[in-house]
Amino acid sequence: MDNEKRNLLILVVLSVAIFLGFHFLYEKPRLDKLQQAQTQAPAAEKPTTESGILGALSSLVKSDQESVSLKTITIENEDVSGTLTNQGFEISNLTLKKYKETTDSESATVTLLNRQEGTSEFFAEFLWVPEDATLKVPDQQTRWVVDGNTVSPQHPVVMTWDNGQGVTFKKVIEIDDHYMFTVRQTVENKTQKPVSFKTQGRVVRSNPNPGNYVVLHEGAVGYLDNGLKEVKYEELKKTPQDSIHTRGGWLGMTDKYWLVALVPDQNLSVQTHFKSQETREGTSYASSFTEPKTTVDPGKSFTATTRLFAGAKSLDLLDHYEKVHHIPHFDLAIDFGWFYFITKPLFFAIKWLYNLIGNFGIAIIVLTLLVRLSFYPLANHSFHAMAKMRELQPQILKIKEMYEKTDKQRFQQEMMALYKKHGVNPVAGCVPILIQVPVFFALYKVLFVAIEMRHAPFFGWLRDLSAPDPTTIFNLFGLIPWTPPSFLMIGVLPIIMTLTMFVQQRLNPQPTDQAQAILFKLMPWIFLFLLANFPAGLVIYWIISNLFSITQQWIQIKYPMKTKKK
Repeated sequence: MDNEKRNLLILVVLSVAIFLGFHFLYEKPRLDKLQQAQTQAPAAEKPTTESGILGALSSLVKSDQESVSLKTITIENEDVSGTLTNQGFEISNLTLKKYKETTDSESATVTLLNRQEGTSEFFAEFLWVPEDATLKVPDQQTRWVVDGNTVSPQHPVVMTWDNGQGVTFKKVIEIDDHYMFTVRQTVENKTQKPVSFKTQGRVVRSNPNPGNYVVLHEGAVGYLDNGLKEVKYEELKKTPQDSIHTRGGWLGMTDKYWLVALVPDQNLSVQTHFKSQETREGTSYASSFTEPKTTVDPGKSFTATTRLFAGAKSLDLLDHYEKVHHIPHFDLAIDFGWFYFITKPLFFAIKWLYNLIGNFGIAIIVLTLLVRLSFYPLANHSFHAMAKMRELQPQILKIKEMYEKTDKQRFQQEMMALYKKHGVNPVAGCVPILIQVPVFFALYKVLFVAIEMRHAPFFGWLRDLSAPDPTTIFNLFGLIPWTPPSFLMIGVLPIIMTLTMFVQQRLNPQPTDQAQAILFKLMPWIFLFLLANFPAGLVIYWIISNLFSITQQWIQIKYPMKTKKK
């Protein structure tokens, strides 16, 4: 019996020890964690149909999702590559595969979007703004559960997050073959009461480094409320901008060649903003839109669709997206300027010629000849008038000597009588030049802003028709190892252009007014320094145009038009 009592006592002690060990080592920590989660959950989060324990378990689910490991998702198609993570929701790392920083074959590809604090950040983000402050929505610290590893044209990526209050958020990210992302934001309401929120999209850029071009816009841009809206960074920094309500349209940030733009649902009336904000790292700028409030009833879901363009401002692509996605005037993201109605057709003409010839420089030459041939009859009439003026030079000088100093009115009368007698229009020579001015500026815009012209080579030393001639006479075109200051960068093309102007002047009648004559002689030198900083392709256009005029004038002088006698 004593042994049986001893064994029973040992069994009781061991049982108590096992029970106490289980309680203190397992059950108590589990209950403490459950109680802590329940205590931290706000009272408003507890649905009336759930018990406290169920609410705590829901919070534990949320806690478990926030402990999801950080994951990197790849972005890949034929034009871009990049990454995003499952924390927060930003598209903030994107490079453009087909474009390099310089013409050097070893140059790095262009990085469009990046997210590095303290640097020139550039990214897009998509947010939810709740009507009820107690409704938890995803933020920058949220870790999403991800289905998929790569965002590609064939494979979208799905991200989900449960807020622990019975509301599930989902984002589906897609990309096409080029630069257009589609982001679908879904809210599923599994609670017993409606939830309300607004969907928001933002393009954010900090510490940009714009080129400060006089003839080109860089900064906030958008087609809003049936009009193009452009705000330069400096203006945005100094002057607060009013919000704009618009149905349809687009908005974002633009550079000379690149664009990052949000395209909200074109059927919704949204509120848009252009803003700036000072931070410790510098100045941050944002283009954003906010959709109207949406209420999701219990057991229902809602999906908002936003598109994001992030890439090169290729006119063909912008026109394609405008047509396919019904984005109004998306081509205006390219700053074609006042002569838009000439510039865009001129661009298509150059590109058509390029597709036939295979070289943009030759395409510019052919286009120049076609433009001049179209003006040939008008120019011929002008050159005929100038030839008559040249014949009348001795008589003009005689009238000037007789009357200009003593009787200005008589001088003007005699001159007009002389012109009328011989059927001469003294301003006829200016007409072809005036007609060509819009074409000149339109071509300048094409060469300056069209991404297709960027790094387009010609021959020899001309490796970029959109940039000035890189040579200069002041280092003997590279023979002397010295780089002069920019105002002395006078290359081969500007010099050739100046020589053609001198030849052309010799063929024109000389001005009788002394001040005009001095200005006439200075013009080639002025244009030498002016066009030295213009795109090489534009100087080629000017040279070919001058050579055409010289040839036409020479033919007119050699074989003058005969005037019919009345």
